[in-house]
Amino acid sequence: MSSPQGKIQQGSDQESIPASLIVETRDNEVFARPVGNWIISDINQPDNQVLSLEKTVAEGRSLTVDLSGLKSLDTSGAWLIERLRENWQEKGGTVAVTNPSSDATRLIDAVTRPVEPTIIKEAKSNGLVRMAENIGQLVHNVSTDTKMGMNIIGAAIRGPQMKLGRRGGVRPISIIHHIDRMGIRAVPIVMLMSFLIGSIVAQQSAFQLRVFGLEVWAVDLVGVLLLREVGVLLTAIMIAGRSGSAMTAEIGSMKMREEVDALTVIGLNPVGVLVFPRLVALTIALPLLSFLANIAALAGAALVLRFYSDISLADFILRLRNGIDLSTVFSGMIKAPFMALIIGVMAAVEGLKVEGSAESLGRRTTSAVVKAIFFVIVVDGLFAVFYASIDF
Repeated sequence: MSSPQGKIQQGSDQESIPASLIVETRDNEVFARPVGNWIISDINQPDNQVLSLEKTVAEGRSLTVDLSGLKSLDTSGAWLIERLRENWQEKGGTVAVTNPSSDATRLIDAVTRPVEPTIIKEAKSNGLVRMAENIGQLVHNVSTDTKMGMNIIGAAIRGPQMKLGRRGGVRPISIIHHIDRMGIRAVPIVMLMSFLIGSIVAQQSAFQLRVFGLEVWAVDLVGVLLLREVGVLLTAIMIAGRSGSAMTAEIGSMKMREEVDALTVIGLNPVGVLVFPRLVALTIALPLLSFLANIAALAGAALVLRFYSDISLADFILRLRNGIDLSTVFSGMIKAPFMALIIGVMAAVEGLKVEGSAESLGRRTTSAVVKAIFFVIVVDGLFAVFYASIDF
């Protein structure tokens, strides 16, 4: 507990006097005189002498400690003197410390004075201050996430070291594995949901147009709406909830078990190993899933209109052929890779932010899904404005 900063010297004389405690007894009074250098390196003998003196204490017996013989004192010596005083008083004796220097008094007070806990009062803030704090925190989080996202995209491209003639840069098996998990295994749920959505949109369109006697126009409305907007958007939202959350949970679990750090230690880029195959798989799988979702949605619409509005399958196909063209199909499909990239980057960013608790993993997984869905909708809106501006 001693430190060079807690050491004082009493006088300039540096004679080689061994540290000790001189004790004299007169009737019921004890006189103790510390001499020499009571510092951490020489405190062993004074400690033993103080222990022996403490055994002689009795109720009503007085002790006088004369500090005039000290050559130097540090916090260990001051603590020893304070321990003698406390033990003597606890057993009913009285203690008086005489002839202390100012520095000795300061050190003894430092080891005696109890440390009072610092109470930090929470600063009160009004609604405007809290709103400003929240806005500032939001801007900071957006800036941090944007930088991490750009870093992940760059590291995902650089990590595999895609150079001609370099073996092991890209692992096709890993990409195919993630295409199977994120794409092929998602086909049933995506097609089922798209089929139901297409049926609902077709029924509502026919119901509203029936008032004007234009039920056949429901085919045009359903075709344009599903192929340009709903099909790819619904697929991206489902993939964000299904595959994006799984990606965040996988990377977050690896971060919790320090597997990400282990990859760094052995000289591998964690982003290139963990994120790159998933990003490529999502970029390939989402357009294919969007195409299948469009087919399922149109099938649901055709089935509903066949029984609800008595529009035959042949009439549905003919009307659909006249109402849409390739630009309608491609306007939706073009969005899919961008949405896939957003889902993958958001999932990777939140996964790498996971700390060492299950609560953090759950919070980051939820955040990844919410952010991915939000930005997917924003990108869809930006594409809609862009298509309108170029008349596509």
